[in-house]
Amino acid sequence: MTARDDLLLPADTAIDHSRPVLRARAPLRISFAGGGTDVTPFPEREGGAVLSATISSFAFSTLRPRTDGQVTVRSLDYGTSIGFNIDEPVEYDGNLDLPKAAIDRIRGIEGARPSGGFDLFLHTQAPPGSGLGSSSAVMVSVIGLVAQHCGLDLTPYDVAELAYRLERDDLGIPGGSQDQYAAAFGGFNYIEFRADEVIVNPLRVRDDTVHELEHNMLLAFTGNTRVSDHIIEDQRSRYETGNAEALEGLRAQKALAERMKVALVRGEVDRFGRLLGEAWSQKRKMSDRISTPLIDQAVTTALNAGALGGKVTGAGGGGHLVFVCEFERRHIVAQELLALGLTISEITFSQQGVTTWRGQH
Repeated sequence: MTARDDLLLPADTAIDHSRPVLRARAPLRISFAGGGTDVTPFPEREGGAVLSATISSFAFSTLRPRTDGQVTVRSLDYGTSIGFNIDEPVEYDGNLDLPKAAIDRIRGIEGARPSGGFDLFLHTQAPPGSGLGSSSAVMVSVIGLVAQHCGLDLTPYDVAELAYRLERDDLGIPGGSQDQYAAAFGGFNYIEFRADEVIVNPLRVRDDTVHELEHNMLLAFTGNTRVSDHIIEDQRSRYETGNAEALEGLRAQKALAERMKVALVRGEVDRFGRLLGEAWSQKRKMSDRISTPLIDQAVTTALNAGALGGKVTGAGGGGHLVFVCEFERRHIVAQELLALGLTISEITFSQQGVTTWRGQH
């Protein structure tokens, strides 16, 4: 297996023009409450619950069949590429291991028909480590795409479970399972995590509630991406050793996911926003690595400027923050956060999970 500059553009002579180009996209997500309760061993011991919604930012992937049995993977996000033969064993060396693992596992599934090689091109609308579940969305989009190429008909549950097993078991990446299920299913979901199963409960959120949320919410990027492994390991260690504050924070997260679900389906946007702030207060108890001076300053500044509540959208330590504001003061909140050096964007929600389609050559 190689990582070479000459793989950045596929050789036209090897492209199989008789077969269709396939494309896929999987949405990124915002986690409102419950993050951390999906991380082992909490679900096995107490059962976890996460409230999340997918947004109109995506992990995209394109697959072009080849005639020479070669597989190339090119990532715009990482600016790197790899190549190997479809029949070669996969080598995990830290270079694009997520798509390697997906290709390797899918080609070994009973009933898979991997006919020839292909070029795989990946691009995500948020940087890795941004707190929006981008890595898992990449994995979900690749699984959906390669499975279709190999003639497999996978359900959203199949895709999410496979993505989770690849990340956690095959690659040993610490973390939970909320991101994979959010990307596979899409929309507003209340996801329950039990010892032996995950149950995705799609929520019937009224259109005017969705519009009001989009009207009143802001995403703020700290400019810092982070590797969440050390945060997750610290959180897990605190839970397993019975740290009282971590236990309180995790259990409160689970309860808040339920309370925020009720506020959401009832259309109580202001109450939802205030509960979002409570979710942040409880999340900070799970590990002292979750917040940073910049995050603390941003949250305090936003609340003083008119935000009803806000929190980080992922494990913490950087990435994005989400705020629910009084709309008449949303522009003031945005100005204050911009003055701190954060990048501000508005939110639209996506109701679709992973989607595949035929593209143009």
